[in-house]
Formats: sequence, C-alpha cells, structure tokens
Amino acid sequence: MNLALDESLTGGPLRALENAFHAMLARSRAEPAPDCAERLDRLARLRAVVADNEERFRQAISADFGHRSAVETTIAETMLVFSEIRHATKQLKSWMAQQRVATTLQFLPARNRLIPQPLGVVGIIAPWNYPLQLTLASAIGAIAAGNRIIIKPSELVPHFSALLRETVAEKFDATEVLVTGVEDEIAKAFAHLPFDHLVFTGSTRVGRLVAEAAGRNLTPVTLELGGKSPAIIDASADLEEAAERIAYGKLLNAGQTCIAPDYVLVPEHSVQGFAEKVRAQMRRMFGTDPANRDYTSIISDRHYARLEGLVADAASRGARILQPAKADDPNWKAHRKFPPTLVVGATEAMAVMQEEIFGPVLPVLGMRDTTDAISFINKRDRPLALYWFGKDRAARDEVLARTVSGGVTINDCLFHFAQTNQPMGGVGASGTGAYHGEWGFKTFSKLKPVFYRSKFNRLADLYPPYGGRIARLEKMLRFMS
Repeated sequence: MNLALDESLTGGPLRALENAFHAMLARSRAEPAPDCAERLDRLARLRAVVADNEERFRQAISADFGHRSAVETTIAETMLVFSEIRHATKQLKSWMAQQRVATTLQFLPARNRLIPQPLGVVGIIAPWNYPLQLTLASAIGAIAAGNRIIIKPSELVPHFSALLRETVAEKFDATEVLVTGVEDEIAKAFAHLPFDHLVFTGSTRVGRLVAEAAGRNLTPVTLELGGKSPAIIDASADLEEAAERIAYGKLLNAGQTCIAPDYVLVPEHSVQGFAEKVRAQMRRMFGTDPANRDYTSIISDRHYARLEGLVADAASRGARILQPAKADDPNWKAHRKFPPTLVVGATEAMAVMQEEIFGPVLPVLGMRDTTDAISFINKRDRPLALYWFGKDRAARDEVLARTVSGGVTINDCLFHFAQTNQPMGGVGASGTGAYHGEWGFKTFSKLKPVFYRSKFNRLADLYPPYGGRIARLEKMLRFMS
C-alpha cells in the first residue's frame, strides 16, 4: 500500500507509526463489525480514562498553558466528554439498528434497508486549545460507530499528550485506540496514511494541507477550522445583557476558542457605549489582577506576541483600545496572560479584521442596520459560528435566512456547541463535515443500502430475449413514473 510519505522522514517514531497503523488496519479488516456490547465496553473504558485521571488532566493542561483555569477545564472539557459518552451509551442500540427505507412502487413487494457499518480505522489530528474535549468528542463518535482510532495530539500541549498516551494505553489494546507521540516526523506523516476517515481540528491554513494530503489516498475528512465568527447586536437588544454574554463567550479560555465571537457589529450610535459595557463586564468577571486563577494564560510566547502585534497595528491605524486593566503591568506578560482588550472603531484595513484572533481581543464595529450587517458578513468566508442578540424576530429571521455559518446561538454565545442532538461542524473555509451525538455516529459509519428482492416480483420481465413483455412493462413503468 502506497503511503505517499515524504522520503526524508525516517526513523523510529515514523516506523512505529506505520507498523501500528498496519496492525490496526489488519485487525479492522479481520474484525470489521464489533457488536453493541463491545462498543459499549470501549466507551466505558474511554470514560474511565478521564474519570480515573480527572485531576491529573487538569494539572497537565494547566502546565501546558502556563495556567489554565481549573473551572474552565471542568465545565468546557471533562463535563462535556462525560455528557457525550452518556448520550452515546444511551442511544447506541438505536443508532446501530437497520433503518427501514421505502421501496420504489414498481419493485414491491421487495424491501430496502440501510445498514450502518464501521468505516475501519479513523485518524484524529487533535488541537491544543481544548485538548481533552476536542480530541475525545470525535473519538466517542468513532468508537460508537465501531471504528478503531489513532490519535495524534498537539505538540503545544506535551504534558497533556504524554498523559493521554499513558492512560489510553492502560485501558486499550494498541489495535483498538492508540495515541501517538508528538514528534515532527509523526506530525508531517500522519495525514498521509490511508485512513478510512481523518479528522482535523485547527487552523484553515493547516486544514488545507491536511485535506490535500488525505486527498492523495481519497481519504474522507472532517475539518473543524474556525475563522472570524461574528456577533450581531440588533437595535432591539438589551445591551447590558448582550455585553455580559459577549464578554463571557470571548474570555472563556482567554479567547482561545474556535467558536468565540471574533468581532461584534453594533448599531453605529451604540458602539462606544456597548464597548464600555463589555469592558465593565470583563472587569466584573475577571478583575484586573493578572494572577487571577479564573483567567487562563495564552498557550505560548509566540501566540502572545501575535496578539500584541494585532493590537499595536489597530492602535497605529486609529482604533481606540479599551482594557479593563493596566496593560503595561509587567505581570501580565510574566503570567503570559493577555489583558482583555476591545478594539473600538476597527476597520477592514487592520490585521485584527483580517485573521482569526484566537485570544481575548474583541473588535467592535458600527453598522447602519441589519442589511448592513448581513452584507458585511457575507463578503467574508463563511464562519464557524454566528451570534445574534435582540428581540426583533423579523430581523433575527432575516439574519438566519441570509447568512450561512457552521452554527448559531441566539441571545448568547457558544452554547449551540454543547447540544448533543445537534451537529457541530463548519462550512466552506470554516470546515467540512460534522460530529456530536448521532451526527458523529453517521460521520464515522458507512450507511450501506441493501435491496432484498421478493420472489413475487416481476423483475425477470426485464431480462432478454426482449419481446412483448418488455413493451408492456415499459408502458406500466411510464404510467407509474
């Protein structure tokens, strides 16, 4: 089998990855369809990985960030993982059942069925920002669907990655679920392996490279990529309420969230007042002390410097910079915590409006009306999320009808992501494919159509030699069409 790997990539880690992949592939072909009991057992073992090591995961993730709020790790990672596993466990039997499909009239009394089958071996290229939840959410769907999994964690969270590798190895055979190392050789080679499905969560730039590599093997991909997710504050909105919810959605995980509101569109006469309300809410939630344990650090010095550059560029181009704390306090940088920042009067020429921010920096822009906001959004790549605040149902429905995004929350932020009965996924530059709950089960399954012919059907009339029978059958089929 041609792996289409870079010939320069050699050595122990890469060879071990190839061997592990082929061993898992062979097992998946020999045992292609684990029954419900085996899948439930794997889900239970995955839950035990997290439940037995919950505090260790919290500490490892915090060590990787420099500081990660323990509460945020609990509510945004471990609790969501437990919820996903509980939902999959409860619904698995019904998901696995054959589905009845109507039979075309002229073929009755035959019957049709859709039979879900595992794809085989699924590869997961995991992100760093929510390393536990975003790694295991897709793994849960893949396991429920009966697949075997290889996970490649992010090199930016080495403590977490090592712990996940250790704890998964304790609960799973290497041909069931395997966590790789984070060596450069593995990162470069992983997407080139001929997986039966590949999941990537990360930037649009890297997502393109992953899709290109997977395409060489015709490997289907699920990409969750992000982008600039807008929030619209309608003229009918309660500004105080919207400010509180925008502040929370933006500052969770210090803005290092793929569905965080990336910029806010506000009626022109309310821009300054709304920005002040958001700043007040940011101060109320997280105070002004960089040592606040509730406020999370930026993942690396490089990412911190990038955020500094975005704010400096905006200021040099005339934006007003609002911060609830003194940004010149050296303790911010010492803790690698970036002060919450609003960029008032941002323009399209500023770098902060040209790339995904992925940090606690929020541009606030004025709009004339709903049509103006829709036009502004539709000139850009389709976002992973969109948020609308207000009471005017006609304006809300106009935004829903005339914009396309991965998901929407009305009068709040983020919470569409936590709905296990709703799909999570992007569109266009923000991603492709979906997971969560049954959507994940279907993503990682082949729904195989099966036609069961009845002995009473007259299909033999279609066979040669053709004669009067075929003419009569054709006339009947035309009548029934």
